[in-house]
Amino acid sequence: MAKDKDQKQDAKPKGDKGENKGMPQQKQAAPKQSKKEAPKAPPIAKEEGPRIPAPPARLAQFYREKVVPDLTQKFGYKSVMQVPRIKKITLNMGVGETTTDKKVLDNAVADMTRIAGQKPVVTKTRKSIANFKVRAGYPVGCMVTLRGARMYEFLDRLVNIAIPRIRDFRGVSTRAFDGRGSYSLGVKEQIIFPEIEYDKIDALRGMDIAINTSARTDDEARALLTAFRFPFRIDQVKPQDPNKQEPQKG
Repeated sequence: MAKDKDQKQDAKPKGDKGENKGMPQQKQAAPKQSKKEAPKAPPIAKEEGPRIPAPPARLAQFYREKVVPDLTQKFGYKSVMQVPRIKKITLNMGVGETTTDKKVLDNAVADMTRIAGQKPVVTKTRKSIANFKVRAGYPVGCMVTLRGARMYEFLDRLVNIAIPRIRDFRGVSTRAFDGRGSYSLGVKEQIIFPEIEYDKIDALRGMDIAINTSARTDDEARALLTAFRFPFRIDQVKPQDPNKQEPQKG
């Protein structure tokens, strides 16, 4: 009898072990079946870049084909490298209202980004001025420098689209040259650019546009911008009356 009891006790743990061994096998088999049944996601197609390079700027091609030969003939340059060219265009927008509302600067940066096509740099004050409630290092505006293709594209939009939309436009001044080939232009409203929507702006802001050229004199810089069809103001001289007699000096 004692042997039978011992055999039964030995048989129970063996059965428990068998059952314990079978349970994890079923649990392991279940996820394998779910993996087989789950459909595989299709591979993500990689976006391919543009195969055809972007075309050159229209004014850049116009400068090489038309402007360079004309200026060479007019000023008698011996080399093509002597012909003046546009180096860069700088846009500067001052926002003095940032002392009271910091959101104004964000709106100005957004407008400048749309106009220039690249993100501007926030300009900060160098000195503290108590009368203007400004401390050193306080943001007061933004600026951006354009070169290369973006420079020519901006100049194209400025001359052909933006400037003609100025109210009561009668031409830009011919006296804004600094004597070293650079020209400065002021704009009172940013809505003259087609990228700005009038309904989405918070205020009208002006900006300064500085065109830096490699010309040595103002005459060369004026001839270069005139070749790009820059709308300079024509000073009209009143004709003299032939019947009017000049007073004689006694």
